[in-house]
Amino acid sequence: MSPSPIHPILLIGGSGVIGRAAARVLRAAHPDLPLLIGGRDLARAEEVAAEIGDAQGVSLDLAADDLGLGERRVSAVAGIPKDDRIAGLRFAQAHGAAYISISGGITEIGPEVAAYMHSPHAAPVVLGAAWLVGATTVPTLKFARAFSQVHDITISALLDEQDTGGPATTADLERLTKTMSAALTLRGGVYMWREGDDARATFRAVDGTEVEAAAFAAYDIVGLANATNAPNIQFDLAVGITSTRRRGGPMSTEIIIEIAGEGHSGKPLRTRHAVVHPEGQMPLTSLGVAMLLERLTGLDGQTPPPAGLYFPYQLLEPTRYLARLKQMGGLILELEAM
Repeated sequence: MSPSPIHPILLIGGSGVIGRAAARVLRAAHPDLPLLIGGRDLARAEEVAAEIGDAQGVSLDLAADDLGLGERRVSAVAGIPKDDRIAGLRFAQAHGAAYISISGGITEIGPEVAAYMHSPHAAPVVLGAAWLVGATTVPTLKFARAFSQVHDITISALLDEQDTGGPATTADLERLTKTMSAALTLRGGVYMWREGDDARATFRAVDGTEVEAAAFAAYDIVGLANATNAPNIQFDLAVGITSTRRRGGPMSTEIIIEIAGEGHSGKPLRTRHAVVHPEGQMPLTSLGVAMLLERLTGLDGQTPPPAGLYFPYQLLEPTRYLARLKQMGGLILELEAM
């Protein structure tokens, strides 16, 4: 266990479902880590802070340059809900504090990228809105090591219809799936936008059930394209009944990862894996937030990264991430290639 940073970590939206879960992960790993649980409702933030321990609930004003915190300093800021003002990022840059956001789509990337470009040396900025904050990209890159060349990557995520994840998560999903008419996809090395009939898809869930899905504009596509040089990458999302609930159990979350290309022997290779968590998407999302904050502040025992613009997979070491995922109840399944 490494020493805590001098200043606390601020969780904007820390009293929500994901924020509270991320705070619990941090507290379990770092008992002495000071936390600021930020929210609009001070009483609720203070309630969560008392539950977490060694934390303080604070009321935030996203219209104020100082977020209503005055002269208080922080070591890192996590923006959990959608921040249309990018107030959390501006506050973090002004204080030289690392920043991560987890809500947004590929078409909404502009404001945060522009803010980083204006102050590129202020602090690390993580665009963390990859699907479940690295739960897709990190395992995919681990599986891709079996290939000398990757030709195709197909990601199929199944979110249980009972897995709301809280009001902010629901609002994000509705905005990203209903207000964006097309989804970015890579075909033959060319970025294009799937819409209409081309945006419809089907895939087989962990239990083999065929599921209807729709194209989804995830950061994972551009991240994996640059990390693997694969010319064909698509991401499909379905909301419905997960395999565990079809068997009469509780809801879960599933991410099916299919990779095709050439193995190191030069022969064609196709793999199919699944990342599953029996408690739904929330544990995976909170794990990604917590591990990124640990990396950004050096709580993982390593030197914090320099100022830069990052995706989660660039900061999350795969072996360490997968070990923590399994420790939290996540499963990596090897499935029969289709």
